[in-house]
Amino acid sequence: MSDTTQAHTPHAGVPPAPQRPRPGVPRLATLRSIGALMLREMATSYGRSPGGYLWAVLEPVAGIALLTAVFSIGFRSPVLGTSFAMFYATGMLPFILFTDLVGKVGQALNYSKQLLAYPRVTFVDAIAARFVLNLMTQILVSYAVLGGIVALFETRVVVDGIVLVRAYALAAALALGLGTFNAYMLVRFPIYQRVWSIAMRPLFLLSCIFYLFDNLPEPYRGWLWYNPLVHVIGLIRRGFYPNYDALYVSEVYVLAVSLVALTAGLMLLRREHRMLLEL
Repeated sequence: MSDTTQAHTPHAGVPPAPQRPRPGVPRLATLRSIGALMLREMATSYGRSPGGYLWAVLEPVAGIALLTAVFSIGFRSPVLGTSFAMFYATGMLPFILFTDLVGKVGQALNYSKQLLAYPRVTFVDAIAARFVLNLMTQILVSYAVLGGIVALFETRVVVDGIVLVRAYALAAALALGLGTFNAYMLVRFPIYQRVWSIAMRPLFLLSCIFYLFDNLPEPYRGWLWYNPLVHVIGLIRRGFYPNYDALYVSEVYVLAVSLVALTAGLMLLRREHRMLLEL
């Protein structure tokens, strides 16, 4: 055998060089996990009840119709625009999006606790699956309800798509941040569920859904400014009513609250998620 052949022949006692893991495999595994969790969520949350996704649309429609019927009796026109239905829809739909996302993301660990025992499924997968699926659902619900109101009523609104995208992005970020923080708190401290439920009850009245922030007297207006939903709803109404400036809106404030809550939630979950699964 020639020297050249011997140089290229591996020695019998030398182990083969370790192969590099293929790039992208962990990422694909994560995407598969999230996709599987989303399919499971669709089957369990919307596939068991008659009507399924129809109830996601009927809930805000019923609430908007009730507010429209009640307030149209006592007032000739809403405080903004010409359509009661549109005015209340611009307040109620982002509120429902926020509360639904916070509730679903907050229960992500409890909902997927058995699956989290598998090493391929992480708490980030569980949170991402519930967040993405329910965000898409609520955006489609908002599009259907608002589109229906524009088609059926004389609203005289001028849609600013860029402003609406920013507003819904802030609502989603706020819900993700608080939902992730709640995902830790709800498992670590069971009594937190009652505390959060009590705190959320007056939020419907304190988020400027059926009145304008600008019309509030001091000091109440100053107090309500710290409610991030007031800024989200004000920004959404700016996206529909071109004459409504909503100068009080601070997108930086909403984003800061969202990032602080998200960072705190992720840090707590990363440190104690194994212990939480045993509770």
